Amino acid sequence: MQWQLIESSEALRRLIEQESSCDVVIVDTEFMRRNTFYPEVALVQLCFVTGDSVSDMAWLIDPLKIDSPEPLAALLTNPDVLKVLHSASEDLEVFQRWLGVLPQPLFDTQRAAALLDRGFGLGYRALVQDICAVDIPKGETRSDWLQRPLTESQCDYAGLDVTWLLLVWRELNEQCVLQEKLHWVLADGSDAISVLGTDVYKLHTRIKTAWKLNSRQLGALIAVCRWREETARSKNKPRSWIIDDQACLKLAVEDPRTVNALRDDIGLPSPVVRRHGEELLDLLTAHREVPDLDLPVKLPPPLDAAQRDQVKKLKAEVREIAVTLAVAPEVLVYSKDYELLLREAQGDVFELPAHWLGWRKEAIFVVLRQSLAKLSG
Repeated sequence: MQWQLIESSEALRRLIEQESSCDVVIVDTEFMRRNTFYPEVALVQLCFVTGDSVSDMAWLIDPLKIDSPEPLAALLTNPDVLKVLHSASEDLEVFQRWLGVLPQPLFDTQRAAALLDRGFGLGYRALVQDICAVDIPKGETRSDWLQRPLTESQCDYAGLDVTWLLLVWRELNEQCVLQEKLHWVLADGSDAISVLGTDVYKLHTRIKTAWKLNSRQLGALIAVCRWREETARSKNKPRSWIIDDQACLKLAVEDPRTVNALRDDIGLPSPVVRRHGEELLDLLTAHREVPDLDLPVKLPPPLDAAQRDQVKKLKAEVREIAVTLAVAPEVLVYSKDYELLLREAQGDVFELPAHWLGWRKEAIFVVLRQSLAKLSG
Protein backbone atom coordinates (compact mmCIF):
# COMPACT_ATOMS: atom_id res chain seq x y z
CA MET A 1 0.00 0.00 0.00
CA GLN A 2 1.20 3.46 -0.91
CA TRP A 3 -0.23 6.75 0.29
CA GLN A 4 0.20 10.37 -0.67
CA LEU A 5 -0.83 13.48 1.20
CA ILE A 6 -2.84 16.18 -0.58
CA GLU A 7 -2.08 19.41 1.26
CA SER A 8 -3.21 22.21 -1.06
CA SER A 9 -6.28 23.23 -3.01
CA GLU A 10 -4.32 23.02 -6.25
CA ALA A 11 -3.14 19.49 -5.53
CA LEU A 12 -6.73 18.48 -4.76
CA ARG A 13 -7.95 20.01 -8.01
CA ARG A 14 -5.29 18.13 -10.00
CA LEU A 15 -6.12 14.84 -8.26
CA ILE A 16 -9.85 15.06 -8.96
CA GLU A 17 -9.14 16.06 -12.55
CA GLN A 18 -6.70 13.15 -12.93
CA GLU A 19 -9.32 10.68 -11.65
CA SER A 20 -12.28 12.26 -13.47
CA SER A 21 -13.02 9.04 -15.39
CA CYS A 22 -13.24 6.85 -12.28
CA ASP A 23 -16.29 4.65 -11.72
CA VAL A 24 -15.92 4.05 -7.97
CA VAL A 25 -14.27 5.93 -5.14
CA ILE A 26 -13.55 4.31 -1.79
CA VAL A 27 -13.99 6.87 0.98
CA ASP A 28 -13.15 7.14 4.66
CA THR A 29 -12.70 10.02 7.08
CA GLU A 30 -10.89 10.73 10.30
CA PHE A 31 -12.53 13.25 12.59
CA MET A 32 -12.61 14.38 16.20
CA ARG A 33 -15.73 14.87 18.29
CA ARG A 34 -14.81 15.49 21.88
CA ASN A 35 -16.14 18.85 23.01
CA THR A 36 -18.15 19.89 19.97
CA PHE A 37 -21.63 19.34 18.57
CA TYR A 38 -20.34 18.83 15.04
CA PRO A 39 -17.58 16.41 14.06
CA GLU A 40 -14.34 18.21 13.21
CA VAL A 41 -12.99 16.81 9.95
CA ALA A 42 -9.30 15.96 10.17
CA LEU A 43 -8.56 13.78 7.13
CA VAL A 44 -10.33 12.32 4.09
CA GLN A 45 -8.99 9.15 2.46
CA LEU A 46 -9.77 8.16 -1.12
CA CYS A 47 -8.95 5.22 -3.37
CA PHE A 48 -10.12 5.17 -7.00
CA VAL A 49 -11.42 2.40 -9.26
CA THR A 50 -11.72 2.88 -13.04
CA GLY A 51 -13.17 -0.04 -14.93
CA ASP A 52 -11.04 -3.07 -14.06
CA SER A 53 -8.15 -0.85 -13.05
CA VAL A 54 -7.63 -0.37 -9.33
CA SER A 55 -5.24 2.25 -8.03
CA ASP A 56 -2.70 1.07 -5.46
CA MET A 57 -2.53 4.58 -4.07
CA ALA A 58 -4.41 5.86 -1.05
CA TRP A 59 -4.86 9.62 -1.30
CA LEU A 60 -4.96 11.40 2.04
CA ILE A 61 -6.63 14.80 1.79
CA ASP A 62 -5.78 17.26 4.56
CA PRO A 63 -8.83 19.51 5.05
CA LEU A 64 -6.92 21.74 7.45
CA LYS A 65 -4.70 22.90 4.60
CA ILE A 66 -7.27 23.16 1.81
CA ASP A 67 -9.16 26.40 1.24
CA SER A 68 -11.15 25.31 -1.81
CA PRO A 69 -12.60 21.81 -1.39
CA GLU A 70 -15.16 22.26 -4.19
CA PRO A 71 -13.57 19.60 -6.46
CA LEU A 72 -14.08 17.02 -3.72
CA ALA A 73 -17.69 18.13 -3.27
CA ALA A 74 -18.22 17.73 -7.02
CA LEU A 75 -16.77 14.21 -6.93
CA LEU A 76 -18.96 13.18 -4.02
CA THR A 77 -22.12 14.35 -5.80
CA ASN A 78 -21.22 13.02 -9.26
CA PRO A 79 -24.10 10.61 -10.04
CA ASP A 80 -21.85 8.52 -12.29
CA VAL A 81 -19.35 7.68 -9.53
CA LEU A 82 -20.25 5.13 -6.84
CA LYS A 83 -19.12 6.13 -3.32
CA VAL A 84 -18.18 3.29 -0.99
CA LEU A 85 -18.11 3.86 2.77
CA HIS A 86 -18.43 1.68 5.83
CA SER A 87 -21.09 2.53 8.43
CA ALA A 88 -21.50 5.88 6.78
CA SER A 89 -23.71 7.83 9.20
CA GLU A 90 -20.96 9.84 10.91
CA ASP A 91 -19.05 10.34 7.67
CA LEU A 92 -22.24 11.79 6.20
CA GLU A 93 -22.35 14.30 9.05
CA VAL A 94 -18.74 15.23 8.32
CA PHE A 95 -19.41 15.92 4.66
CA GLN A 96 -22.67 17.73 5.31
CA ARG A 97 -20.98 20.04 7.80
CA TRP A 98 -17.71 20.60 5.94
CA LEU A 99 -18.79 20.57 2.29
CA GLY A 100 -22.55 21.04 2.45
CA VAL A 101 -23.03 17.93 0.28
CA LEU A 102 -23.67 14.22 0.78
CA PRO A 103 -22.03 11.37 -1.18
CA GLN A 104 -24.38 9.84 -3.72
CA PRO A 105 -24.89 7.15 -4.93
CA LEU A 106 -23.81 5.40 -1.74
CA PHE A 107 -22.73 1.79 -1.16
CA ASP A 108 -22.44 1.18 2.59
CA THR A 109 -20.42 -1.98 3.18
CA GLN A 110 -21.92 -2.50 6.65
CA ARG A 111 -25.41 -2.47 5.16
CA ALA A 112 -24.33 -4.70 2.27
CA ALA A 113 -22.92 -7.29 4.69
CA ALA A 114 -26.26 -7.41 6.52
CA LEU A 115 -28.21 -7.76 3.28
CA LEU A 116 -25.93 -10.64 2.33
CA ASP A 117 -26.52 -12.26 5.75
CA ARG A 118 -22.89 -11.90 6.81
CA GLY A 119 -23.88 -10.23 10.08
CA PHE A 120 -25.77 -7.15 11.24
CA GLY A 121 -23.94 -4.03 12.39
CA LEU A 122 -20.49 -5.47 11.71
CA GLY A 123 -17.66 -3.12 12.56
CA TYR A 124 -15.02 -2.37 9.95
CA ARG A 125 -12.34 -4.44 11.63
CA ALA A 126 -14.64 -7.47 11.96
CA LEU A 127 -15.71 -7.22 8.33
CA VAL A 128 -12.11 -7.04 7.10
CA GLN A 129 -11.31 -10.06 9.28
CA ASP A 130 -14.28 -11.95 7.82
CA ILE A 131 -13.57 -11.20 4.17
CA CYS A 132 -9.80 -10.70 4.01
CA ALA A 133 -8.72 -12.86 6.96
CA VAL A 134 -6.62 -9.96 8.21
CA ASP A 135 -6.67 -8.46 11.68
CA ILE A 136 -6.00 -4.80 10.97
CA PRO A 137 -4.10 -2.80 13.61
CA LYS A 138 -6.05 -0.32 15.69
CA GLY A 139 -3.16 1.51 17.34
CA GLU A 140 -4.12 4.92 15.90
CA THR A 141 -7.88 4.62 16.53
CA ARG A 142 -7.80 7.19 19.34
CA SER A 143 -5.03 9.24 17.85
CA ASP A 144 -5.21 13.03 17.78
CA TRP A 145 -6.09 13.46 14.14
CA LEU A 146 -6.12 17.24 14.37
CA GLN A 147 -2.46 17.44 15.29
CA ARG A 148 -0.04 18.58 12.61
CA PRO A 149 2.11 17.29 11.18
CA LEU A 150 0.50 13.88 10.93
CA THR A 151 2.84 11.04 11.81
CA GLU A 152 3.85 8.37 9.34
CA SER A 153 2.04 5.85 11.55
CA GLN A 154 -1.18 7.85 11.30
CA CYS A 155 -0.88 8.07 7.53
CA ASP A 156 -0.18 4.34 7.23
CA TYR A 157 -3.24 3.60 9.35
CA ALA A 158 -5.45 5.99 7.36
CA GLY A 159 -4.23 4.62 4.04
CA LEU A 160 -4.88 1.03 5.08
CA ASP A 161 -8.48 1.94 5.94
CA VAL A 162 -9.39 2.58 2.30
CA THR A 163 -7.04 -0.13 0.99
CA TRP A 164 -8.83 -2.88 2.89
CA LEU A 165 -12.21 -1.26 2.30
CA LEU A 166 -11.58 -1.56 -1.43
CA LEU A 167 -11.09 -5.33 -1.12
CA VAL A 168 -14.15 -5.64 1.10
CA TRP A 169 -16.27 -3.71 -1.41
CA ARG A 170 -15.13 -5.85 -4.35
CA GLU A 171 -16.22 -9.05 -2.59
CA LEU A 172 -19.52 -7.64 -1.33
CA ASN A 173 -20.34 -5.99 -4.64
CA GLU A 174 -19.75 -9.24 -6.51
CA GLN A 175 -22.05 -11.11 -4.14
CA CYS A 176 -24.70 -8.38 -4.36
CA VAL A 177 -24.71 -8.65 -8.13
CA LEU A 178 -24.91 -12.46 -8.02
CA GLN A 179 -27.79 -12.36 -5.52
CA GLU A 180 -29.52 -9.43 -7.26
CA LYS A 181 -29.28 -7.29 -4.13
CA LEU A 182 -27.21 -4.38 -5.41
CA HIS A 183 -30.29 -2.21 -5.87
CA TRP A 184 -31.25 -2.95 -2.25
CA VAL A 185 -27.89 -1.64 -1.01
CA LEU A 186 -28.08 1.48 -3.15
CA ALA A 187 -31.69 2.12 -2.14
CA ASP A 188 -30.73 1.88 1.52
CA GLY A 189 -27.87 4.30 0.86
CA SER A 190 -30.32 6.73 -0.69
CA ASP A 191 -32.68 6.33 2.28
CA ALA A 192 -29.84 7.03 4.73
CA ILE A 193 -29.10 10.28 2.96
CA SER A 194 -32.73 11.36 2.67
CA VAL A 195 -33.44 10.93 6.38
CA LEU A 196 -30.22 12.47 7.69
CA GLY A 197 -31.15 15.06 10.27
CA THR A 198 -34.91 14.67 9.85
CA ASP A 199 -35.36 13.65 13.49
CA VAL A 200 -33.68 16.78 14.82
CA TYR A 201 -36.90 18.09 16.31
CA LYS A 202 -38.13 14.72 17.59
CA LEU A 203 -35.44 14.47 20.23
CA HIS A 204 -38.01 14.81 23.01
CA THR A 205 -39.22 11.30 22.15
CA ARG A 206 -35.88 9.92 23.37
CA ILE A 207 -36.68 10.99 26.92
CA LYS A 208 -38.16 7.79 28.34
CA THR A 209 -40.85 9.27 30.60
CA ALA A 210 -42.04 11.90 28.12
CA TRP A 211 -45.13 9.78 27.43
CA LYS A 212 -46.37 10.59 30.95
CA LEU A 213 -46.64 14.32 30.22
CA ASN A 214 -49.94 16.02 29.46
CA SER A 215 -50.26 18.02 26.28
CA ARG A 216 -49.24 21.32 27.90
CA GLN A 217 -46.16 19.78 29.49
CA LEU A 218 -45.27 17.94 26.30
CA GLY A 219 -45.47 21.18 24.34
CA ALA A 220 -43.08 22.76 26.82
CA LEU A 221 -40.70 19.81 26.53
CA ILE A 222 -40.70 20.08 22.74
CA ALA A 223 -40.00 23.81 22.96
CA VAL A 224 -37.14 23.33 25.43
CA CYS A 225 -35.59 20.51 23.39
CA ARG A 226 -35.77 22.60 20.23
CA TRP A 227 -34.16 25.53 22.02
CA ARG A 228 -31.39 23.27 23.31
CA GLU A 229 -30.80 21.83 19.83
CA GLU A 230 -30.55 25.25 18.22
CA THR A 231 -28.30 26.52 21.00
CA ALA A 232 -26.00 23.50 20.83
CA ARG A 233 -25.68 23.89 17.07
CA SER A 234 -25.07 27.63 17.18
CA LYS A 235 -22.40 27.27 19.87
CA ASN A 236 -21.04 23.99 18.47
CA LYS A 237 -21.22 22.33 21.87
CA PRO A 238 -22.67 18.95 22.90
CA ARG A 239 -26.34 19.05 23.88
CA SER A 240 -25.52 17.96 27.42
CA TRP A 241 -23.23 20.96 27.80
CA ILE A 242 -26.24 23.22 27.34
CA ILE A 243 -28.67 21.33 29.61
CA ASP A 244 -29.20 17.60 30.04
CA ASP A 245 -32.32 15.54 29.35
CA GLN A 246 -33.37 15.49 33.00
CA ALA A 247 -33.28 19.29 33.14
CA CYS A 248 -35.39 19.50 29.96
CA LEU A 249 -37.98 17.23 31.56
CA LYS A 250 -38.04 19.12 34.86
CA LEU A 251 -38.46 22.46 33.08
CA ALA A 252 -41.48 21.07 31.22
CA VAL A 253 -43.09 19.54 34.30
CA GLU A 254 -42.43 22.25 36.90
CA ASP A 255 -42.73 25.30 34.62
CA PRO A 256 -40.49 27.61 36.73
CA ARG A 257 -41.12 31.35 36.64
CA THR A 258 -38.07 32.84 38.31
CA VAL A 259 -34.31 32.64 38.08
CA ASN A 260 -34.19 31.31 41.62
CA ALA A 261 -36.59 28.52 40.68
CA LEU A 262 -34.31 27.52 37.81
CA ARG A 263 -31.49 27.13 40.28
CA ASP A 264 -33.32 25.78 43.33
CA ASP A 265 -36.19 23.74 41.88
CA ILE A 266 -34.78 22.61 38.53
CA GLY A 267 -31.21 22.30 39.76
CA LEU A 268 -29.56 24.13 36.88
CA PRO A 269 -25.92 24.99 37.64
CA SER A 270 -25.23 28.69 38.27
CA PRO A 271 -23.19 29.13 35.04
CA VAL A 272 -26.11 27.72 33.02
CA VAL A 273 -28.55 30.04 34.77
CA ARG A 274 -26.30 33.02 34.04
CA ARG A 275 -25.93 32.12 30.39
CA HIS A 276 -29.40 30.88 29.55
CA GLY A 277 -31.77 31.58 32.46
CA GLU A 278 -33.61 34.54 30.93
CA GLU A 279 -33.94 32.75 27.59
CA LEU A 280 -35.51 29.74 29.25
CA LEU A 281 -37.92 31.82 31.30
CA ASP A 282 -38.97 33.76 28.19
CA LEU A 283 -39.45 30.48 26.33
CA LEU A 284 -41.68 29.04 29.04
CA THR A 285 -43.63 32.31 29.34
CA ALA A 286 -44.35 32.25 25.60
CA HIS A 287 -45.44 28.62 25.81
CA ARG A 288 -48.04 29.41 28.46
CA GLU A 289 -49.79 31.58 25.85
CA VAL A 290 -50.11 28.74 23.32
CA PRO A 291 -53.83 27.89 22.83
CA ASP A 292 -54.90 24.42 23.92
CA LEU A 293 -55.90 23.56 20.35
CA ASP A 294 -52.30 24.09 19.21
CA LEU A 295 -50.76 21.78 21.78
CA PRO A 296 -49.33 18.42 20.67
CA VAL A 297 -51.10 15.12 21.15
CA LYS A 298 -49.79 13.09 24.08
CA LEU A 299 -47.14 10.51 23.28
CA PRO A 300 -48.29 6.88 23.29
CA PRO A 301 -47.45 4.84 26.40
CA PRO A 302 -45.05 1.88 26.29
CA LEU A 303 -46.41 -1.28 24.73
CA ASP A 304 -48.61 -3.40 26.99
CA ALA A 305 -48.31 -7.17 27.39
CA ALA A 306 -50.67 -7.97 24.51
CA GLN A 307 -48.83 -5.61 22.17
CA ARG A 308 -45.45 -7.02 23.18
CA ASP A 309 -46.79 -10.45 22.34
CA GLN A 310 -47.84 -9.20 18.91
CA VAL A 311 -44.34 -7.81 18.37
CA LYS A 312 -42.81 -11.18 19.27
CA LYS A 313 -44.97 -12.87 16.64
CA LEU A 314 -44.07 -10.28 14.03
CA LYS A 315 -40.38 -10.71 14.80
CA ALA A 316 -40.71 -14.46 14.40
CA GLU A 317 -42.27 -13.91 10.98
CA VAL A 318 -39.50 -11.50 10.01
CA ARG A 319 -36.91 -14.12 10.92
CA GLU A 320 -38.64 -16.60 8.61
CA ILE A 321 -38.71 -14.07 5.77
CA ALA A 322 -35.05 -13.25 6.41
CA VAL A 323 -34.14 -16.89 5.92
CA THR A 324 -35.90 -17.02 2.56
CA LEU A 325 -34.21 -13.79 1.44
CA ALA A 326 -30.81 -14.74 2.95
CA VAL A 327 -30.45 -11.50 4.88
CA ALA A 328 -29.92 -10.56 8.52
CA PRO A 329 -33.43 -10.09 10.04
CA GLU A 330 -32.44 -6.85 11.79
CA VAL A 331 -31.80 -5.16 8.46
CA LEU A 332 -35.30 -5.96 7.19
CA VAL A 333 -37.29 -4.35 9.99
CA TYR A 334 -35.76 -1.92 12.48
CA SER A 335 -36.71 -2.16 16.15
CA LYS A 336 -38.75 1.05 16.09
CA ASP A 337 -40.76 -0.21 13.09
CA TYR A 338 -42.68 -2.75 15.14
CA GLU A 339 -44.27 -0.15 17.38
CA LEU A 340 -45.07 2.01 14.35
CA LEU A 341 -46.80 -0.96 12.72
CA LEU A 342 -48.97 -1.40 15.81
CA ARG A 343 -49.80 2.30 15.90
CA GLU A 344 -50.73 2.22 12.20
CA ALA A 345 -53.00 -0.77 12.80
CA GLN A 346 -54.73 1.22 15.56
CA GLY A 347 -55.47 4.04 13.12
CA ASP A 348 -52.66 6.46 13.93
CA VAL A 349 -51.62 8.63 10.99
CA PHE A 350 -47.97 9.51 10.48
CA GLU A 351 -45.47 9.98 7.69
CA LEU A 352 -44.25 6.56 6.64
CA PRO A 353 -40.50 5.99 7.01
CA ALA A 354 -38.65 6.06 3.69
CA HIS A 355 -37.57 2.42 3.96
CA TRP A 356 -41.21 1.31 4.19
CA LEU A 357 -41.79 2.58 0.66
CA GLY A 358 -38.85 1.02 -1.16
CA TRP A 359 -37.95 -2.60 -1.86
CA ARG A 360 -39.17 -3.66 1.59
CA LYS A 361 -42.74 -2.55 0.89
CA GLU A 362 -43.97 -5.67 -0.89
CA ALA A 363 -41.40 -8.07 0.54
CA ILE A 364 -41.94 -7.10 4.16
CA PHE A 365 -44.42 -4.46 5.18
CA VAL A 366 -47.41 -5.60 3.13
CA VAL A 367 -46.92 -9.07 4.61
CA LEU A 368 -46.57 -7.78 8.17
CA ARG A 369 -49.65 -5.58 7.86
CA GLN A 370 -51.66 -8.61 6.74
CA SER A 371 -50.32 -10.68 9.64
CA LEU A 372 -51.04 -7.91 12.13
CA ALA A 373 -54.59 -7.60 10.85
CA LYS A 374 -55.10 -11.32 11.55
CA LEU A 375 -53.55 -11.05 14.99
CA SER A 376 -55.70 -8.04 15.84
CA GLY A 377 -58.83 -9.68 14.47
